Amino acid sequence: MTDTVLTTQERALIRNGFMVRFAQAPRLAMGILVKRWATGPNKGKPKPGAVIQGMLDRGLLELQDDGGHWLRARFTETGLAALRQMAKDQRALPPGEYQHLLEELGLGQPADNDNALQGGSGPGPLA
Repeated sequence: MTDTVLTTQERALIRNGFMVRFAQAPRLAMGILVKRWATGPNKGKPKPGAVIQGMLDRGLLELQDDGGHWLRARFTETGLAALRQMAKDQRALPPGEYQHLLEELGLGQPADNDNALQGGSGPGPLA
């Protein structure tokens, strides 16, 4: 497997991590939250899940510790290339749900919410 090919589990993690929730579109710069060990000999150290650990090992993500309770795993340049490759398949990142992510990657056109009101060529709001 090359570094720029994401596994099924990695794609699912990305879709889940960057889906719109409560009308808030998460930004790539926010990264993916990673827990810390709360007790035991590893207390305070990163506790990434298996999927995140695999992406860290392959150089797709890097952990950034800002001293807070949560760590953030952010995409490296290789990770962004893998994400762009994933975004080429509209089934992997449907534009209707992940337009914000496509725009950040430089692959999508900004959404035009006033398209129907301005006589745009797209379907109306009830179509």
